[in-house]
Amino acid sequence: MMRWSSDQLDKVGRAEEVQIASVRSDATLRKPVTVWVVRHGDDLYVRSVRGPSGSWFRGVQEKHEGRIRAGGVQQDVTFVEADHDINDEVDAAYQAKYRRYAGSILNSVLTPEARSTTLKLVLRSSTS
Repeated sequence: MMRWSSDQLDKVGRAEEVQIASVRSDATLRKPVTVWVVRHGDDLYVRSVRGPSGSWFRGVQEKHEGRIRAGGVQQDVTFVEADHDINDEVDAAYQAKYRRYAGSILNSVLTPEARSTTLKLVLRSSTS
């Protein structure tokens, strides 16, 4: 299994947002959407603020593959459902990184619905 380099983790982890383009069943990329991304240890995580009904999240469910772009890094990834035991740590990462968005904006990624969509970004071989 491929692993994120320290440089990739730093760049994507520090980026304010990540662009996610999921792969359709015909192997083409959907239009990219912008979401928040957090780093926890040597892993990167994203969530859907609209929970499972979020359109980008539904698109990811089709093939669980896509491409991300953030902090000067572009990489093909697999979207892996995160173990729910990690949710408290991912919450803490969101709270630390995005604390300046206190209130409803930050809380939108901390709801039970958003937590249920926590995805780990796992490297795949890059085509670009």
